[in-house]
Amino acid sequence: MINGKKIAITRSKDDAAEFIELTEKNNAQAIPLPTIELVSKGERIVDEFLESIKTYNPDYSVFMSSKAVKLLFNTAKQTQKLEKLQLAVANTMVMSVGPKTTLALENEGIKVNYQPTTYSSVGVGEEFTKIHAVGKKVIVPRSGASTPFLKELLNKIGIDVLEIHLYDVCAFRDTTQWNEFRELFSKGEVDGIIFTSASSVRGFFEIMSKDYEEKTLLDNLENLSVVSIGPFTSDELKKFKIKNIVAEVHTVAGAFDSMKSTLTVA
Repeated sequence: MINGKKIAITRSKDDAAEFIELTEKNNAQAIPLPTIELVSKGERIVDEFLESIKTYNPDYSVFMSSKAVKLLFNTAKQTQKLEKLQLAVANTMVMSVGPKTTLALENEGIKVNYQPTTYSSVGVGEEFTKIHAVGKKVIVPRSGASTPFLKELLNKIGIDVLEIHLYDVCAFRDTTQWNEFRELFSKGEVDGIIFTSASSVRGFFEIMSKDYEEKTLLDNLENLSVVSIGPFTSDELKKFKIKNIVAEVHTVAGAFDSMKSTLTVA
């Protein structure tokens, strides 16, 4: 049982709705921590994407996050280019990394042709292997902070990849929302933290290092359960010498299940 446990997640309150619902169902307390904020590259991202579709002529478009979908389509709406964008994407075979991203695309009128069973870059690679896409061209609109792993993986299986960087990320600037967490963390009253991306790991340490000496921060983290949503997040935590458990299913629900198992055993 995890009754009364205090569990933080590196997402804003709005983005953590699913997590909050899961914790409340289990009589635990959710602590949303907005660790990163998106810095859009502006209105030009739509023109860049449309121009790339025209000149590169990709067979597939791959969306790796609901954030990328929303940013691209919202910008298209603001610049009166929504229909052009919808048509450009619809002229490719569309792959989504997972259900949340699929839903975001469907909400914009885009039919999703493929979704891997493993919601990660590795899953995307596996899906492309299944559909025998050797020699095909893929366009991926995503964050400028993304690792080159997906591109390298697809290149290895004979697929040409063009990445379009829609936005960068930086540490969340208004950290007043962290006050409750800082107080509980200082008292050793936080039971666990779920990290949801490599960027959120970097944001967390950038924010917390302003208030805590490195040794104090690491010692306090050593005394609670840390779950990473996937392998890249786990690798980033290891750079900061933080032991963590990787969620078996790389989703918020999967990470919550791993946290629940860890805290129940503890």
